[in-house]
Amino acid sequence: MSTLKKPTAISRRIARVRAKISGTAERPRLTVKRTLRHVYAQVIDDVNGKTIAAARDLDIAESERKGKTKTDIAKIVGGLVADRAKELGVSSVVFDRRDKQYHGRVQAVADGAREHGLAF
Repeated sequence: MSTLKKPTAISRRIARVRAKISGTAERPRLTVKRTLRHVYAQVIDDVNGKTIAAARDLDIAESERKGKTKTDIAKIVGGLVADRAKELGVSSVVFDRRDKQYHGRVQAVADGAREHGLAF
C-alpha cells in the first residue's frame, strides 16, 4: 500500500504555475507568500538553489506600519525586496504568484517591486 497522498487543489495550482516559470541567475524568480497576517517575498535563483534577496512585513518598523492596511504594507515589502535585489545586481525577475490570484496583496507586492525598478 502506498503512503503517497493525493495532491490537493493548492498543490496542483502551485505545480501548474511552477511548470511554466523558473528562475535563472540572469532572471531569478520573485515569489510571494501571503498568510492571513503576514506577507513574504523572495528573489530565488533556481539553477543554483539560492535565495538572492528576501523581505517580509516584519522587516518594516512598527512606526512605519502604524495605520496602514495590509495591502499598503505589501507594497512596501515589494519595494524593499526590489531594493535589496538591485543592490545585488538583479534588475529583471520572473513573478511567481504560487497558488494565489494576481490580486490584492500579491498584486501590491508586484506593484511595489516595479515602482522600485524591478522589471518583469
